[in-house]
Amino acid sequence: MKPVERPSTANYSSKNKWRSVTGGLLSTALLASASVASAQTEFKLGDDSGVTLGFGIRSSYTSLEKGAPNGTSRSNDFNVDNARLYFSGHYGKIVKATFNTERTGGSAATGGDNIRVMDAIVQFEFMPEFNLWMGRMLPPSDRANLYGPFFALPWSYPGVASNYPNLAVGRDNGAMVWGKPFGGKLVYSAGVYEGHNKNAALSGASDKMLYAGRLAFNIWDPEPAPAHYTGGWYGGSKDIFTIALAANSQTDGVGTAASKGNLKIWNADLLLEKKFASGVPTFEAAYYKYKLGAVDCGSGEPGSPACAGGTDNVGGQVDGKSYLLSAAYLFSPKIGWGQFQPFVRHQKFDRSLSNTTNKATDFGVNYIIKGPNAKISAMYTKMEDTRLAVAARERNQFTLGVQLQY
Repeated sequence: MKPVERPSTANYSSKNKWRSVTGGLLSTALLASASVASAQTEFKLGDDSGVTLGFGIRSSYTSLEKGAPNGTSRSNDFNVDNARLYFSGHYGKIVKATFNTERTGGSAATGGDNIRVMDAIVQFEFMPEFNLWMGRMLPPSDRANLYGPFFALPWSYPGVASNYPNLAVGRDNGAMVWGKPFGGKLVYSAGVYEGHNKNAALSGASDKMLYAGRLAFNIWDPEPAPAHYTGGWYGGSKDIFTIALAANSQTDGVGTAASKGNLKIWNADLLLEKKFASGVPTFEAAYYKYKLGAVDCGSGEPGSPACAGGTDNVGGQVDGKSYLLSAAYLFSPKIGWGQFQPFVRHQKFDRSLSNTTNKATDFGVNYIIKGPNAKISAMYTKMEDTRLAVAARERNQFTLGVQLQY
């Protein structure tokens, strides 16, 4: 199993509408930089140049408690969580480019079947230790954002715990340097980006940039994910024990023009995976700290104003702390087409201003046919948000999803 690209989004989080629209998102795309999935097709443009094509689809059925239009019955919905086109090209080994698209969320009547740019990256990849990217991309951030929906364990993106600001699908416009020195044992990335709340009525009217960085140390084998991306699991292809720190900072990054504050987010994350004869256990953990100097628009917290319309990457940031824990076991024996992989994940966000919590616990099983390129997932999710009215605080959801990448 060889992971390749990385985007992001969420299913049941209300904190970021673009993370939700992609369907949770095991988030991500099929190829991210110069890396190419084995199933993709390359068209030669010359002796040392070419273009590679691919696509990915995630489709699901969900049944949400009190999710029907009448507000009391269970919903029954079939969803196209993700529909992505992947393109990459290269002139020689240094000059490369990536262009990936994603279906916009929502109903077709409101533009939900439109296509928007997900990645558009100009890449100068000089050597494993130093590379330069510019364009629209995944900034340095948490592990979850860097593996996205297609390379996570549960069906949905962990949008309760993970809430880094983004333009769409976890991305932002900017420039970044990254590298993998010491034979890939160390992975660093650092960049500058357009950032959050860039609107005349909001805190970003002063047009300050967002600074992002991540440092990861691979204690055992280097992770096989390409570029600065990560994986949520690797199926035993490597023995993984990785710890990492990431942070985003932006002056005047939250609030309104009249009441603005600085945006500061940091997190630590860990992935542990070891292959045994009977199977492959996987364990993931992450801790997040969100420190805001003002109440952000559209956050739902006390005193939060409505966001100015017509601008991407505005609002929704919440002061507080969160964590996620997940575990899975991929059984070695093949049954029919593939292998079974039961999993469990728990997320919790403690909001500072409203003194409320948002929790989600997932129980499920994946049927792995061809790594992250072909799998079926069944998942039961129990959700609780104490900021909501008592009658709406607790809900549960069943999801059955199918994922394919070519």
